[in-house]
Amino acid sequence: MWDNLFPNFLIGLREGLEAGLVVSILVATLVRGGNKERLPQVWTGVAAAVGLSLSFGAVLTFGSQQMPTTAQEAFGGVLSVVAVGFVTVMVFWMRRNARGLSGEIREKVTAALTMGAGPLVVTSFLAVGREGLETALFLWTNAETAHGSGTGPLLGGAVGLVLAAGLCWALYKRVLKINLTRFFTWTGFGLVVIAAGVLGYGLRDLQEGGVLPGGGSYLVDLSGHVDAGSWYAQLVQGVLNLTTQMTWLQVTAYVAYLAVVMALFVRGLRAPEPRPAAPSPATPEAVRPGSRPAPASRRTPRWTVPVAVVAVPAGVAAAIVAFSGGKPAGTQTVAVSETDCGKGFTAPRPGRQTFQMRNTGGRTSEVYLIDPATGAVYGEIEGLAPGTTRDLVASVGSGTYAWRCVPTGGKAVTSASVRVSGGGTTRAVLPLAASELQPPLAAYRAYVDQGLATLQGRTARLRSDLKAGDTSSARADWLTAHLTYSSLGAAYGTFADFDSRINGREDGLPGGVRDPGFTGFHRIEYGLWHGEPAKSLLPYADRLASDVTGLREAFPTQDFDPADLPLRSHEILENTLQFELTGDTDEGSGSNLATAGANLAGTRELLTVLRPLITARAPGQLTVVDADAARLQALLDAAHKGTAWTPVESLDPAARAKVDGATGRLLEDLAPIPDLLEIRKSA
Repeated sequence: MWDNLFPNFLIGLREGLEAGLVVSILVATLVRGGNKERLPQVWTGVAAAVGLSLSFGAVLTFGSQQMPTTAQEAFGGVLSVVAVGFVTVMVFWMRRNARGLSGEIREKVTAALTMGAGPLVVTSFLAVGREGLETALFLWTNAETAHGSGTGPLLGGAVGLVLAAGLCWALYKRVLKINLTRFFTWTGFGLVVIAAGVLGYGLRDLQEGGVLPGGGSYLVDLSGHVDAGSWYAQLVQGVLNLTTQMTWLQVTAYVAYLAVVMALFVRGLRAPEPRPAAPSPATPEAVRPGSRPAPASRRTPRWTVPVAVVAVPAGVAAAIVAFSGGKPAGTQTVAVSETDCGKGFTAPRPGRQTFQMRNTGGRTSEVYLIDPATGAVYGEIEGLAPGTTRDLVASVGSGTYAWRCVPTGGKAVTSASVRVSGGGTTRAVLPLAASELQPPLAAYRAYVDQGLATLQGRTARLRSDLKAGDTSSARADWLTAHLTYSSLGAAYGTFADFDSRINGREDGLPGGVRDPGFTGFHRIEYGLWHGEPAKSLLPYADRLASDVTGLREAFPTQDFDPADLPLRSHEILENTLQFELTGDTDEGSGSNLATAGANLAGTRELLTVLRPLITARAPGQLTVVDADAARLQALLDAAHKGTAWTPVESLDPAARAKVDGATGRLLEDLAPIPDLLEIRKSA
């Protein structure tokens, strides 16, 4: 977290101070000119600029998350390059204008005052908005370079902005004096170095997004010598954006940007020196025989500062790496290929170990650390591409270990075994072959097929009720039919378009409950509990019955991926917690808790067919799961009064918290099952 805090702290402090100075000057000009009544106009413009900046940041964040992975890489790369351009211009602009900023702002305020309220609002909006947009873009870009770093980048930016606000207040109140020219000069040095790293990172994103070539051509590759996950490597990457692997394009752009921009920045700092005045004849030193002229001050070469800015951090980083011993003790570099798996593997020490797996072959490979006797997996890497190195972290205890490599389109290769002693026991996962899921899949398909047959009869009864105009019976039969469908939750992924027609919600439809695309159980539910006549609901019942019949006929031929079964054991109740237990799917019947019970029943049925596979890999897991399921079932049963169910929103807060808590606890204990039953090529 902390290694990525400094860059955003610096940009937040500098840009925040720049924007704050603009606001301070605007306010001071109005106050000292006797125009306090115009201050709300300034704050209106400032508030609009802040809102625009926050909206821009939100668009960047949430807009990029909706893109495919390669598009995200390209999008982030383009904006990184744009951000570098903005920050470069900003650094040079402030270097030139720091001294005259106050006078420039005062001139704009004076002009705006003569033109009314609108121009003053626009003046403050434009003055602050520019800084805000630049800040949002650069903060977002820096946060993107810190994947997986938590709140560090955002916290750094926030702290910088808060500190800038405090400094501006102190400057306005005249309790603090800062040499702004010197401040913006030294922070300019830091931002140029940071911008060079962001440029390199952005170009790397463009390479990974397929926009630029050369993504696999590394000029620097220290992955075999430096642990990329170590604190010192993370620190260097977080502050300077230098990584253990950098392509030719990254290094070239980094060095070129630093050399050119830093040299221009330093050159602009040197004002022309005035020529010394000619010595006066009356000056004793000038007429004293044999006197020597005062030596001229020695000028520091212009290249000194840029070289120091680059060399000092690089030297510190090299020293840290050297004194820390490079990779952590016990780290092994293990080579794998389609013909030789585990080259360089020696018996590791007990404990948590990091293995650097390098694919020296020509095919992408799956790599597993296994117990050769049972095939149980201690650690794995999926999709290790040729020429790449990735870390595999595993806990090593007493036992026998070997590597198993499964190249794409090739046969599995197993390394020689090594024996480790002196450690405790380490849990491994027994691998699962796709063929082992076929019996549970067949059993579950039979359960779903039987459920669809029952559903077909119950939707026909619901249709008959509406045809006869009996809405009271229709409500009871609607609930029975809907619960039957809800108990088939693990098969939803195979139902394709049938699910949206049978059990779709109104959310996202332009016309809401009146939208022609809103059909199925929830449309009929809305009508039955909102007083619509049975005759008007009959067409929906006809379509529901037709869709259920079509689903039953299509199901035997629909593709059901065996790997979906373990995933559904967790996903059914995830959806229950998100939709049913929030009341989001209630269209008037108040039966969400009944639906939650049906979802729980479907989960239990799925666990029944998977029980032998789970028990073989984690004997005690289902004991805990069964107890959690029984606890949740009891809480749901307590909300069932005869033929009626208590609506979710009518539960007292304590009871509702218990239901949510029991569901969450069950989800936590179900979470390991997809990993336990993941299909592994090592099997």
